[in-house]
Amino acid sequence: MADSQGHIVEQGAGDSASNDAVDAKPDRSSFVPSLFSKKKNDSGKSAKNPRDRVPTYQYNMNFEKVGKCIIINNKNFDRVTGMGVREGTDKDAEALFKCFRSLGFDVTVYNDCSCARMQDLLKKASEEDHRNSACFACILLSHGEENLIYGTDGKTAIKDLTAHFRGDRCKTLLEKPKLFFIQACRGTELDDGIQADSGPINDTDANPRYKIPVEADFLFAYSTVPGYYSWRNPGSGSWFVQALCSILNEHGKSLEILQILTRVNDRVARHFESRSNDPCFHEKKQIPCVVSMLTKELYF
Repeated sequence: MADSQGHIVEQGAGDSASNDAVDAKPDRSSFVPSLFSKKKNDSGKSAKNPRDRVPTYQYNMNFEKVGKCIIINNKNFDRVTGMGVREGTDKDAEALFKCFRSLGFDVTVYNDCSCARMQDLLKKASEEDHRNSACFACILLSHGEENLIYGTDGKTAIKDLTAHFRGDRCKTLLEKPKLFFIQACRGTELDDGIQADSGPINDTDANPRYKIPVEADFLFAYSTVPGYYSWRNPGSGSWFVQALCSILNEHGKSLEILQILTRVNDRVARHFESRSNDPCFHEKKQIPCVVSMLTKELYF
């Protein structure tokens, strides 16, 4: 049902922990979504990658530390934002903490951060000395809109958060992978789905110095494509994070990062579907979106 401000209020059909929600402010005040995740079992186990790795085209991971991983877990929001409580996000944060720690990251979780707090956390992290680290990771769990992420008190541009790590601003991560995983809506479109049938640069200059684009070596793994809702289950967490942690736990130390994220795409696309009493929210699908500026292969 909708409250007096026209915001969606979840109406349980049984256990509220089985309801799905979206990470944006719904603009359909007349809808009464009672959303349920329908997850199919994944019985198929994948064989390990048989291809040989070519060291020249891989990021060097031979450092004292894998790197820092910051998880910003925004669950509760000021009333002025119009954003509801993100039930299930603590499940995401817990699963991600264990998953990235098992990959060797130094993981810290920050709960319910304002926009200023998010900016401050990432700015300070970018100013730290990462010379002994192989890479950096940041995970944002919040409500969102296209190109925007919500703090507890409002919204801020994702670009303003990630720009602290550009090559010209964070020198100790230059030529190292900077990974951002973003669980948030990117709009209010719904995906109905469709029924299916079954080496080194040759430098001709005598001077061996070369420049690196300041936007190089970033990877953005979004839970959904631009313009669309992103689904979350209060009982088990968001579809994207469930899939990401499952694939990382199984293949995180054997597959390359883009192979991992391609499998995450497949898991979310095939094994999750919403259920609702309202046909407008019934049997909806989701596909994550990977944007890579990586210049080498990344193996944890």
